[in-house]
Amino acid sequence: MTPGRPAAAGDGDASRDWATVLDELEGEVLAAESTLRSDREDEIAAWGRRAEDWVPPPSSLGPVPEDLRERAARLLQHQLAVAEELVERIIQSRRQRDVAARMSYGPPRPVASYIDRAL
Repeated sequence: MTPGRPAAAGDGDASRDWATVLDELEGEVLAAESTLRSDREDEIAAWGRRAEDWVPPPSSLGPVPEDLRERAARLLQHQLAVAEELVERIIQSRRQRDVAARMSYGPPRPVASYIDRAL
């Protein structure tokens, strides 16, 4: 319901639809957070590639209803915190992978040679 406008017959539907969208978004955030806690670097890196998978809620939903705005704001803060941690973990994982690659495939270090002969 918008301020200054009487409640329309479909306003309850918008609240239910937004509640469903928020439930789905919250499920995604909790799944990402669970992945972070698992410390499985391959799964964490996979979340970084999921950005293309995200589909915004349909614009036909309209603005978030007043009674769900606080929940949506809390969810947004939670999403931002998890996203920041994901980015940090992905960067850390890439750095570790790069270091491991340099150690494994880098040129061998020169070996000291000593010649034992009488002077």
